[in-house]
Amino acid sequence: MTRLPATLLPLVLAALAGARPLPAQQTGGAMGDGDATAAAHAAMAHEHMHADPHLLMTAPRRATHADSVRAAALLADLRRELGKYRDVRIAERDGYRPFLPNLPQPVYHFTNLARAVGEAFRFDVAKPTSLLYRKDTDGGFTLVGAMYTAPRRFSEERLDERIPLGIARWHQHVNWCLPRPTERERWREVKDGRPVFGPLSPIATKEACDAVGGVFHERLFGWMVHVNAWEARPFEAHAHE
Repeated sequence: MTRLPATLLPLVLAALAGARPLPAQQTGGAMGDGDATAAAHAAMAHEHMHADPHLLMTAPRRATHADSVRAAALLADLRRELGKYRDVRIAERDGYRPFLPNLPQPVYHFTNLARAVGEAFRFDVAKPTSLLYRKDTDGGFTLVGAMYTAPRRFSEERLDERIPLGIARWHQHVNWCLPRPTERERWREVKDGRPVFGPLSPIATKEACDAVGGVFHERLFGWMVHVNAWEARPFEAHAHE
């Protein structure tokens, strides 16, 4: 498996923060900078996860009563511990920083890299990798939830210990074709109306990636799950979907 080059890490982290799909009428040429550097939000949208070749999801499970009890307790803890972050200034004071704050996004990820490292060793509902915000019409931010992460080596049973898989399905970003580190301008390439590189690209195999001169990454980062604690449906994907 090819490891992600350090020089591309900031670019891909920015992409994971949010993106806009290409306009339907675009059929060729170059993407704008915003699309090139933030191509992933559509791939992260839970309603499309089931068929996306760039996402690996935990297997669906039927929720048990114990799962529901655990999830209710987790939600209560999350709302109590993270409620202070309704004030985005407190989030920034505690080390959460927005990715691409000037790019319009459905959800803004405010990420704390130190807490992301910490999640490799422990699960603490009060210390998520990212806080999730929607932007208000007046330019302010409304807290909607949090994103938790876990190492890619974790089994489904270990993920279930953190958040029950009968309630929420974790995901990984997989099968990405990226430009070479010295060819970052190639993020703008489009063919047949779709990006050549990134999670909106139809390329999802090493052979196809090699054919366009890209670098194939079997997996990027580790497991991720959103808990939208202040939304009507707190967990991004349910077993019955």
